Amino acid sequence: MQITLAYGKTGLPAELPDDAVVIEPRHLPKLEHEEVAVKEALCHPIGTPPLKDMVKAADKVAIVISDMTRPTPNHKLVSWLLRELEHVPRENFVIINGTGSHRDNTREELSRMLGAEIVDTIRVINNNAFDKETQIYLGQSSFGAEVYLNKEYCASDFRIVTGFIEPHFFAGFSGGPKGIMPGIAGIETILHFHNASMIGNPNSTWGLIEGNPLQAAATEIALMCKPEFMLNVTLNGDKEITAFFAGDVIEAHRQGCAYVKEQAMAACAEPFDIVVTTNSGYPLDQNLYQAVKGMSAAQRIVKKGGAIICAAECSDGLPDHGNYAKILGMRATPQGILDMIHDPLFSMFDQWQVQKQAMIQLWADVYVYSALPEEQVRKAMFKPCADIAQTVSELRVKYGPESKIAVMPLGPLTIPYVREIL
Repeated sequence: MQITLAYGKTGLPAELPDDAVVIEPRHLPKLEHEEVAVKEALCHPIGTPPLKDMVKAADKVAIVISDMTRPTPNHKLVSWLLRELEHVPRENFVIINGTGSHRDNTREELSRMLGAEIVDTIRVINNNAFDKETQIYLGQSSFGAEVYLNKEYCASDFRIVTGFIEPHFFAGFSGGPKGIMPGIAGIETILHFHNASMIGNPNSTWGLIEGNPLQAAATEIALMCKPEFMLNVTLNGDKEITAFFAGDVIEAHRQGCAYVKEQAMAACAEPFDIVVTTNSGYPLDQNLYQAVKGMSAAQRIVKKGGAIICAAECSDGLPDHGNYAKILGMRATPQGILDMIHDPLFSMFDQWQVQKQAMIQLWADVYVYSALPEEQVRKAMFKPCADIAQTVSELRVKYGPESKIAVMPLGPLTIPYVREIL
């Protein structure tokens, strides 16, 4: 069969065996009347009064957005919020880019994310997790985290968090409280949130809210300086808006998660020998660090000792910033990586992604099709893949002609699971 994998901005055609099982979320059409739907969501939100009624003209308003590694339609969401709050002078707004521990986004990137008119007329700042001068200490969480959040966010009179809801590989779902934690947190808080015990907890997984320690930690920290309003969206495989969830950051988010779970869960009768996956294309597959999410989704349905082939363009490299590549170079094997990370004396930001990666690599062989040099792929302890069809053919020889193959063309937009072990 000929199938197009979500890869970069253009997609990647791949020829796969006709008996391969295609696993993808049920495609929902985009909202035809977005302006009408968002107005309805802002005027009749979940768990709060209408947004316009909550904000006074004199209020200092902070709007938190997702950074450029997420496909959130920031340009639309922020424009709609500003229109709804047109009684508030533009100089009263600050837009905070929720980078977490990621790099700052440049002015050019922010203009692409928000539109030049917004960047030219409203103050936009990147969260700086590494500068305590930009943060405020809020106390200790019940999980033992020293909680630092962005100072300008906390000092604002009215706080709005935006984002989009999708399955998340250790927090259950994105969006909602995760826009605050880790989006605008300090690095000390982010490190605790992603510590080895939290990441290694079996309940820190796709599609799970109740009992998930990471979702619980994000929720608790967000409530320590609660956003008064949330505007989240859900997206289809074409990155088009399918629904709005607005209002209370907990109540509206939970309704959004239930909606996404209904659309994105995919049951499989048994695990597969070979799983071809992606990281949902641009902007989610900009680097190898992010591509671990697509591998994690595939791991849920691949046999132990099987093979995962991940197609992720990685236009931003490993990336070159952060500690991902550095941590990978500190040990020679995935087991060595895990042993190091589980040492109570070890703590380094980005360790969570490497930990998840190592867990996947101990479960299955992982091949990577990307724009990266093969040597970089090998240094990350992956197997380079130059031709997906050829690699599948070779693996079928290894596992036998009856081996079972699955393909997840949209990667982690689907939550696959083996029915018996859900």
